[in-house]
Amino acid sequence: MPAQIIQANETPFEKIEIDPVTLEVIENALRNARIEMDATLVRTAMSPGIREQGDAFPLIADHKGRMIVGQFGSYIGPFLEGYEGTVEDGDMIFLSDPYSVGGAISHCNDWLVLLPVFKDGRLIAYTSMFGHQSDIGGMVPGSMPIHATEIFQEGVRIPPVKIWKKGEYNEDLIKLVMHQSRMPDWCKADLNALIASCRVAANRVVEMATRFGDDIFVSATNLLLDRNYRAMQQLIESSIGETPVSFEDYICDDGMGFGPYKIKCTMWKENGRVVLDFDGTDPQSQASINMLLNENMMRMFFGIYMIMVFDPQILFNDGYYPLIDIRIPEGSLLKPKFPAALSGRTHVLGRLFDIMGGLLGQKTPEFLNAAGFSSSPHLFYAGHDKAGKWFQLFQIGFGGIPGRPMGDGPDGHSLFPGFTNVPNEFLERYFPLEIVKYETVADSGGAGLHRGGNGINMVYRFYEPGVIAIHDDRWFVPPWGVNGGLPGKRAKKILTKADGTQIVVGNKLEDYPVEAGDELQFITWGGGGWGDPLERDPALILKEIGQGLVTETGALDYGVVIKDGAVDETATSALREKMRAERGEIEVFNFGPDIETLRKNCLEETGLPAPKQPMWRNADIAEAAE
Repeated sequence: MPAQIIQANETPFEKIEIDPVTLEVIENALRNARIEMDATLVRTAMSPGIREQGDAFPLIADHKGRMIVGQFGSYIGPFLEGYEGTVEDGDMIFLSDPYSVGGAISHCNDWLVLLPVFKDGRLIAYTSMFGHQSDIGGMVPGSMPIHATEIFQEGVRIPPVKIWKKGEYNEDLIKLVMHQSRMPDWCKADLNALIASCRVAANRVVEMATRFGDDIFVSATNLLLDRNYRAMQQLIESSIGETPVSFEDYICDDGMGFGPYKIKCTMWKENGRVVLDFDGTDPQSQASINMLLNENMMRMFFGIYMIMVFDPQILFNDGYYPLIDIRIPEGSLLKPKFPAALSGRTHVLGRLFDIMGGLLGQKTPEFLNAAGFSSSPHLFYAGHDKAGKWFQLFQIGFGGIPGRPMGDGPDGHSLFPGFTNVPNEFLERYFPLEIVKYETVADSGGAGLHRGGNGINMVYRFYEPGVIAIHDDRWFVPPWGVNGGLPGKRAKKILTKADGTQIVVGNKLEDYPVEAGDELQFITWGGGGWGDPLERDPALILKEIGQGLVTETGALDYGVVIKDGAVDETATSALREKMRAERGEIEVFNFGPDIETLRKNCLEETGLPAPKQPMWRNADIAEAAE
């Protein structure tokens, strides 16, 4: 039974013709309200993941629950369809269970607050914010256990409940939830920050409706949605073909010794709509790398990618959703069956962007990005300091962004543009560690006319004994290059013990003990290259050698010979001519070695044993995979 919306005033909104100036003012006021939500959040939150890195996502939706401004698309429709309760003035909804909202939030660490906005007895909008909580209990510090086999092991699961009911705060509920966390002070402050952000946006919505009139405000939101629909319709018509195209990529491993896991998507246009069919994706994992992919979230990812590649001026919202059909097989890595573990879904989340690039670029390779969004590296470090006080770090790291049609990929940048790094000074002030190095890894970005972004080598020296956990990927299957570009280098993690012993540790690691004086080299992957590297300006490569982005040995991938600190033009011309003759015709994709070759050479190349072929949990899932 769907949710029941209780309104004192049920007068329908009247459709009003709106002039372009008024529409522009309302649109930009909504943009600014979203920015104010973010500003409120970072001023109020305590955890470094939200306050310093911005791991939170705002939403302002119309009275029907369709996103007008935001990032992950609206989850309000699925919520309203499955919520057996009322939605009234003075209510605020709180939840964290992905299965309760069809994956609209993708793991239990993401706490979501939803505020219905009423004015004069009528529902006129929704505001919402969700953010990553640093610890929600469960079997490991940070609540993202790699070895979890069920979601029950990942910490507190909050179904949709009212944190505020008709204006009354449910304090007992919050006490119960905070009791599950190792970091209750952070969690409570971050939750209050989410609430404050929603209230700020609600105030701005009411101000807009008061200034222009309720009917004009609602008509404007409808017009923004319609405009987005028409713009996306034109992009689909010009950019997507009716002949199906397929693309597949891999999650390297599950942290339990098995991998890689295939994600496959086939795309075509049918009756003016885009179909994205994930048939052929591997069955769900026994571990936590599954992602319960919400169809609306995937529509938003696809739309953002289309807009940013083909027409960045379009304001994305939910208006184009009817134009995209998402098909995900049940029991797969992207639609696991309850109670599958979900806390490590970050690798799938990143890989979806690589797959979309691979799909969209096959018809128009000039718009194609290489691979490199790929994952969102995490580090956890927890223990007790000399005073016996518990400390717990959760930090998101950055890899190399792929080479692109318009230029090089940024070095050491986040998957999400709004994320920022935690300042080293902050880390050293509040945690018992030292950042020994924070530098790009020369040559890790794939060579190309436009170079892939380099990965990062961040070296941590731990001052107190404790445990660490690592969540990263792209250590086994490299980020591919396009249009002649080479693949990027793979990720690697090296622990140097206090006595000088070096250990190559896994890129998915859990509860690993460290001692005072140990150092961790946290090396992330580089982005794939774009375009023919033999066409890159040798003078630019020489400059990058001076900047520490490319080495003289790495310059040979571009056919550039450096001698006595300068480009040897004669030798460079000869080498490039030789390389062109030997390589043959340039292909659109350069994936590097095939999976079996990667397995064969894994230990020698990475220092780690190759992952084993995944074993599915039951015959039904195995049949689905076939």
